[in-house]
This record gives sequence, C-alpha cells and structure tokens, in this order.
Amino acid sequence: MTIVLATRRSLLAQAQADRVGDLVQEKLGLKSEKLLIETLGDKRLDVTIDKIGGKGVFVKDVEDALVDGRAHGAVHSMKDVPYEMMDLFTISAIPEREDERDAFIGRAPFADLKHGAKIGTSSLRRKAQIKAIRPDIEVVPVRGNIQTRISKIEGENLDGIMLAAAGLKRMELEHLVTDYFDPTEFVPAVGQGAIGVETLRDSESDSIFRQLDIYEERVRIEAERSFMREMNGDCHTPIGAYSKLERDKLYMVGIFELEGVLVKKDVYGHAEDYIALGRKLAELVKRG
Repeated sequence: MTIVLATRRSLLAQAQADRVGDLVQEKLGLKSEKLLIETLGDKRLDVTIDKIGGKGVFVKDVEDALVDGRAHGAVHSMKDVPYEMMDLFTISAIPEREDERDAFIGRAPFADLKHGAKIGTSSLRRKAQIKAIRPDIEVVPVRGNIQTRISKIEGENLDGIMLAAAGLKRMELEHLVTDYFDPTEFVPAVGQGAIGVETLRDSESDSIFRQLDIYEERVRIEAERSFMREMNGDCHTPIGAYSKLERDKLYMVGIFELEGVLVKKDVYGHAEDYIALGRKLAELVKRG
C-alpha cells in the first residue's frame, strides 16, 4: 500500500509532507507519495488572506482530494486550519511541533531598528504586536512563499520581515534569522509550528494516521484551538496563543484585539483540562 499525501505546492508545504512521509515509513513501514494541490490562497497573492476567505483558503482545495479519493491524508500547517471543520473531516495526527516562535530577518537587530523602519508582514497578529512594541514602525503587507518574502527586503527596500521560525528551520534557512521572539511576550499564531494530518472521519486512513499522533502535542494545539474557537478568531482579527506543558500542568497565554486594544491574558491548570483551559483563557480576555 502506498499512502498518498495531499499538500500545497509550496516548498515548505512539500517539506512538511516529506516529513510525514518519513514518519509513515519509519513508524508504519509504508511507502508514500505526494499529491500537489494549488489552493486559492496560493493563486491570489495580490491580496491579504482575510480578503479572500481567511485561513480556509489554504485548506479547502486540499480537502477535496480526500473527498474524491485521490489522497489518504492531507498535510497542513495547523495554523492554517480553521477551528470550524466539517464533520466529514478530522485531524488524525499532530505528529510533531517545530519551533513555535516568530522570527525576524532584518538589516539590523529588531531592538536597533531606526525610527520609522519598514517591516514586512501580512499577519494582523504580528502587526498588532509590532505596533504595541514600536508604534513608529511602518508595517508593509507582504505575501508569497518564504523565499519571495525574503527577496522583498531588497526588492521593496524593507528593514526586515517577520516569519514563523518553524518554516525557516524546515527550509534550512535559520542562518538568516536576526532575532527570535519569546513566545510568552510576542505571542505566536494558534498552532504555529505544528503539522496536522487531516483525513475523512472514521475512515481506514484515520486509523492509520492515528498511530502518528503525539498526545502532548495534541494537548497543546487543541488547547490553543479551544481558545480560538471561543474567541471566534480568524484572519480578520489579531489573535494568538502559546501553550507549554510542565509535566501534568499546562500554561497558556493568549492575545486578542478588542475594540482596537490588544488584550493579553494567561492561565495555568491541569493539562487534562486543556479544552476547558482554552475556554477559561477566552473568558479572561473577553473581560479585557
């Protein structure tokens, strides 16, 4: 049996699918191959994600390959997966999480940037936190794959760009990083750094990929997604969350913009209550 993994065409998405393929071989003794899909989010690089439908624009076209039987599993960046999923689908495995942090690639360290420096990012979450730290910085929208965005530092005369550390490490580009941000201070996207394998619920493929799931990673990701679900968060609003396991305890910090103000709160509790902790964090944030 050869496992078919549907994924986006970007080099990063393919690297993530290759990693899942390696795990399929190592853990399950099965061969795999990639099915490359061009999603709406990949086609429309001229506008920001919130203008063309939010997170789902990177997921729906890949899901279609599950429905029509072209693929056994769909490999996603968990930060791209909407909190609302059709009952037809499930995330069968969250096999590992790379570095959750945001990274800065710049002409100088972030702390040494000149007044009025230009930073590239299309993330509302990153923009809100940059502005909270340095109101003088001009945030310039940039989209495209990692290599395209890096090229825009020169091409658009930027002082730097913000990217996910995980993507840079998976593409072996971490040598370009000028600064990493503490995830408890500069809060990452929900699920940032994690890979998820989506399948048709209760299918044979679901059972196969469940064997790759790492419980500790699922606890952290589902806790963050619980917060996002309670806040009704998407690409239209600055939202972020970061969770950390400490034995049987879970710490989580979250941010959300309420009426133009970026609210930040944290919670700490028993890891087994991870869904409830996400909801509790949302309640604290809503109080402002």
